[in-house]
Amino acid sequence: VVIGVMVGPRCSAENMWSFYLQKGQILEKASLPSTDVHGSAENSHLYVSADIATSFTVLVGIFFPSVTGIMAGSNRSGDLKDAQKSIPVGTILAIITTSLVYLSSVVLFGACVEGAVLRDKFGDAVSKNLVVGILSWPSPWVIVIGSFFSTVGAGLQSLTGAPRLLQAIAKDNIIPFLRVFGHGKANGEPTWALLLTGLIAELGILIASLDMVAPILSMFFLMCYLFVNLACAVQTLLRTPNWRPRFKYYHWALSFLGMSMCLALMFISSWYYAIVAMVIAGMIYKYIEYQGAEKEWGDGIRGLSLSAARYALLRLEAGPPHTKNWRPQLLVLLKLDEDLHVKYPRLLTFASQLKAGKGLTIVGSVIQGNFLDNYGEAQAAEQAIKNMMEIEKVKGFCQVVIGAKVREGIAHLIQSCGLGGMKHNTVVMGWPYGWRQSEDPRAWKTFINTVRCTTAGHLALMVPKNVSFYPGNHERFSDGHIDVWWIVHDGGMLMLLPFLLKQHKVWRKCKMRIFTVAQMDDN
Repeated sequence: VVIGVMVGPRCSAENMWSFYLQKGQILEKASLPSTDVHGSAENSHLYVSADIATSFTVLVGIFFPSVTGIMAGSNRSGDLKDAQKSIPVGTILAIITTSLVYLSSVVLFGACVEGAVLRDKFGDAVSKNLVVGILSWPSPWVIVIGSFFSTVGAGLQSLTGAPRLLQAIAKDNIIPFLRVFGHGKANGEPTWALLLTGLIAELGILIASLDMVAPILSMFFLMCYLFVNLACAVQTLLRTPNWRPRFKYYHWALSFLGMSMCLALMFISSWYYAIVAMVIAGMIYKYIEYQGAEKEWGDGIRGLSLSAARYALLRLEAGPPHTKNWRPQLLVLLKLDEDLHVKYPRLLTFASQLKAGKGLTIVGSVIQGNFLDNYGEAQAAEQAIKNMMEIEKVKGFCQVVIGAKVREGIAHLIQSCGLGGMKHNTVVMGWPYGWRQSEDPRAWKTFINTVRCTTAGHLALMVPKNVSFYPGNHERFSDGHIDVWWIVHDGGMLMLLPFLLKQHKVWRKCKMRIFTVAQMDDN
């Protein structure tokens, strides 16, 4: 069956509306259905049928790679004389030009060619020729030669832009395992990056199906544009000082709109490819985060975290916490030995078991001396405490202060630790074992002064005794009891502490026993 080419308004009206086919469905006009030849439809060679099932999402995925040249200018920004001026102007003009060409092509083809012929991918209805070649003048070879050079030009453009982009990523050591591709010739040509790019392109050629390769390309192009728009929007909203866009008509809402459209197109064209692309992007991000690659341009996620933390702290300042939300926010006072090692690490173990990673934990210590002379010592002590906190799995913050007297340093910690609504409400300190044997007759005053400062600050005080015998995080109690001697009615804190301990795996199987004193006139 040979379908002719027709020019006229009737053709435009028929092609105005979408019409999708299933795989193997015969191409035919709606007003002129095909008939069986010799009474049987088994003579399939006499018909033209669709080789794949088509839909709007499939066609978007196939068509999108043809409009992905808008980043070519930014990929070659190092070769531009005035990149800040050339990239915006060139990108906008490129978008306008390509949009006019593509849209006019769609309108003209829809007005000149029958819909059934347009859907004939391999030109079976016109003797295996390109439909656009039939319309060309003076010869169909004009289209063949033009398509060849256009394809080669697009390929060469990618082979000049992509290797340089890969080389820049490798030189910045953003992804460490790509470091080898940062090397090149003396003149700056990215030899290794060019070879990798050529290998990836060859793999796409070997697949030998544009319908399969195009959606994959669309996913990663859309992912690239999505993150470019996201980065611009986040930097603008955070008012980052080093982010100064000079384009007059830029607004963060445009970036957010572009990001939303990219995300929508990803799932519209192929939802499973979109999920795979997002998983790959997430794995790359976590790999970069794990490697700890620090760059001069900073981290947008960190800026977002700082902004969210500031907002949360301001919300906490709005009012005091409700009684039902109260939990001990700890300030753990540690004592260091002469080598700046934690003297009682089980105090951190106890804090870890009590908090179980929830709420606020601040670990503090005091170094006696002068700030100007002992600053380096304080830094070393802080690092030693952080290492011990990591070993004991304490999630919190560390603060070491220098004071002329230990008592004064502890008073400063009790007063100044925390920020805004994130302040401690409970002080944890060890029992003073050696005050009787101390050469300083006033050594016991440090403990008494800490108790007085805690009371003056209306804070709770916890003094674990014999803390060296407390269980470690790797121990398990299969049975046992947590005894609560409820002598003073303190509002329920003594009830809350064993409950919090029982949330930890070390104390989970223990039972709680409460001992109290009853008066004769109690009910």
